[in-house]
Amino acid sequence: MSDPVNVFTWLGNHYLYILAFVALVILLWNSIVIVGGNEIALIERRWFGSKMPQGRVVALGNEVGIQARTLGPGLHFLIPFIYKATKSVFTEILENEIGLIESVDGTSIPSGRIFAAVVPGHNSFQDGEAFIRNGGQKGPQIEILPPGKYRINPYLFKLTKGNVTEIKDFEIGIVESVDGVAIPEGRIFAQAVDGHASYQNGEAFINNGGQKGPQIEIIPPGNYRINPYLFKVTKSSATKIGDGEIGLVESADGSAIPAGRIFATVVSGHNSFQSGQDFIMNGGQKGPQTEILPPGVYRIHPNLFKVTKAEAVIIQKGEVGMVTAQDGAPIPMGRLLAQSVPGHSNYENGEAFLKNGGQKGPQIDVLLPGTYRINLNLFNIQVASAAVVEANKIGLVTALDGIPLPEREYVASPITGHNDYQDGSAFLLKHGQRGPQLDVLRPGTYYINPLMFSVAIDDVAVVERGQVGVIVSNVGEDPTEEMKRRLGSSQTGASEEEGKEKYVVPKGFRGIQEEVAGPGRYYLNRRAFMAYIIDTTNITIDWDDQEDTRFDQLTVISKDGFPIQVSVKVVIRVRPDQAPYMVAKVGSIDNLIQHVIHPMIDSSFRNQASTASAMNFLQSRSEEQAKAESRARIDLEKYHVECVSVLICQIKLPEDLMQTQTKRIIAEQQQEMYKMEQKSQAERTEMEKMRATADQQPTLVASEIAVKVATQKKAEMITLAEGNAESKALEGAGEGKRLKAIGDGEASKIAAIGEATAQAYNKQQEAIGEEAIKQIKIVELIAAAIQEGKIKIVPDVLVTGGGNAGDGLMGQLSRLLPGVDLTALVNKQAALPKA
Repeated sequence: MSDPVNVFTWLGNHYLYILAFVALVILLWNSIVIVGGNEIALIERRWFGSKMPQGRVVALGNEVGIQARTLGPGLHFLIPFIYKATKSVFTEILENEIGLIESVDGTSIPSGRIFAAVVPGHNSFQDGEAFIRNGGQKGPQIEILPPGKYRINPYLFKLTKGNVTEIKDFEIGIVESVDGVAIPEGRIFAQAVDGHASYQNGEAFINNGGQKGPQIEIIPPGNYRINPYLFKVTKSSATKIGDGEIGLVESADGSAIPAGRIFATVVSGHNSFQSGQDFIMNGGQKGPQTEILPPGVYRIHPNLFKVTKAEAVIIQKGEVGMVTAQDGAPIPMGRLLAQSVPGHSNYENGEAFLKNGGQKGPQIDVLLPGTYRINLNLFNIQVASAAVVEANKIGLVTALDGIPLPEREYVASPITGHNDYQDGSAFLLKHGQRGPQLDVLRPGTYYINPLMFSVAIDDVAVVERGQVGVIVSNVGEDPTEEMKRRLGSSQTGASEEEGKEKYVVPKGFRGIQEEVAGPGRYYLNRRAFMAYIIDTTNITIDWDDQEDTRFDQLTVISKDGFPIQVSVKVVIRVRPDQAPYMVAKVGSIDNLIQHVIHPMIDSSFRNQASTASAMNFLQSRSEEQAKAESRARIDLEKYHVECVSVLICQIKLPEDLMQTQTKRIIAEQQQEMYKMEQKSQAERTEMEKMRATADQQPTLVASEIAVKVATQKKAEMITLAEGNAESKALEGAGEGKRLKAIGDGEASKIAAIGEATAQAYNKQQEAIGEEAIKQIKIVELIAAAIQEGKIKIVPDVLVTGGGNAGDGLMGQLSRLLPGVDLTALVNKQAALPKA
């Protein structure tokens, strides 16, 4: 019991000490601030201090308010009730992160500026008092925090974490600054400044005069700690030019292209447009660039340089590339194509083309098969087929540019050194003439500029065996008058005047060449030389009624007026040495046949037929053939053509004339036979006079009648033919003479018929007597009437006896013609051949 009493007693006696001790403990506890290893302590001074200046937010030193300074990890003593400590964790910036700082206190940012100026001594914003004392400015800070842990006053500095700017392979970073000095007027991109380490040091960028706006420098692949508030970074793909491609570049900034030029002048040092700053500093010009980008990967600013991909120019085998320049000096007046300049490497070096005086417009040089990296904005390429000359063909060339042809010249004078027109520049330098060219292209492939030369394909001249080629030259010197007289006098039958008109000249002169081309193939320019192929073997010309012959058979009129059809074959030959003169005379074999031989043969046979009767013409065939051949040989010699032969193949007389002739011959033969029979029967007259008379008289009468009738028809046809012949012969004299000739022919016919009839009656009367003649004539009339149905022999109702109807008819005729043996006469007539 005593103990607790003692304790309470002691406490009662010492409570003041105890209260003092407790108060001391409490004071000590509130005065100690323990900050952990990853912590900081924010201090707020509540009492007993000076007042913060106007506009300040964070206190310094003994100022009342939240202090700029912080307490780091460890044990700290603060006067309680004056200071209040608030703990906060460290600011940690991880890998691939950055810390963006905005200060809530400090001096004001100068007008026109967006970001605060950098001040030293604040140890990455960990010493807030030093930041403010050293003039740190309120607002977004240029400096950033790299990865790490920082004791930053979160009340003074507002921290925002951002990602590191990562530019991957085949990417670039395009930067736009939101702060800096203004870009000079007329410029689009900010000038590059040094020392900012790819925009990671914003302070150096600003201090070195970095300009606000799109930056000309780009960021290559990599990781960058760039302040995204100061620099806006846009990622873009690197420019990749693949195989078989080129890059056409157009600059959006630079100096102006000189007046009259379309493409920018090439400047050096820009590393294929990858250094925009060097491009601008070295005088790069705004607009389409002359240089191109070959295949590869390029880090080119896409806003400064617009790159357009295009296919490389590929000229396939058998093709040529025609080039038209869009820039350069003007083509001289009177010229069609631009002059060739050296050093441009098949138009791949546009700078060399322009510097060396390349001219604007279609170019004379062409691109041969291959692949070319050509600026298609500077040069327009058109692909055309090469000139291909097949076997047995030639190429006729016409130059579209050059000096004019001399007057009277149709084909240009030949020049050398142009490599079969494949070097148009050499052609012009050697004063090649515009127009058709004398030299031809032989079989092969030629890479010729179609804008300079046009090529027409033609056949080679072929002279077969048995032929010669007569060449007519359109080029060369004109033959002299003395040469014409000499050549003309050397021709058979040619007068001096005729010789002047026959342009058969020696080689090298204009006209028909005296020397002919023998069998073979010739690469002949038909514009300069015309070849007339002349057969030197025998040429046969036919006049007949066959379908495959050129001319129909000749139809001529005989002297006695009968039309005669004559089939003729003419064989001619042109000697090789006479071929040029034949061509000079008539032009060609076809002209010779159409305009010389055909009219000559037709006229010759017409003339010969008009001097002989039809039958005489037929019977004297060999003589007529010889006369025609002799006349043709003489006439063709004037044309330097040899007449080998003229043959009459067939002579066709009119059918009725041939029938009359046949009947006449038969009648004459029968008459001879009857005379012999009459003589034979005369010896038997005394024995069987009456029987012989009865037997022979009808036969003799029939024979005589047949002979007279045949003779009469012959005379009739001859007279008719003579009338027709006279009519045809006098057609040219007019229709009146023709009618008169026909009248005369008809009159002669009637007279001849009458005369023949009279002679026939006289001979019949002498042979059988006048009475018998009457009876025969009656029989002929009755027979004709029966044949025509004018006499009815068989009655409608016929009653006969034991015989037949013929017996009755013969009986009636026997009574009408007493003394005539009708049976023998009928049998004799039946035995005669029919017409």
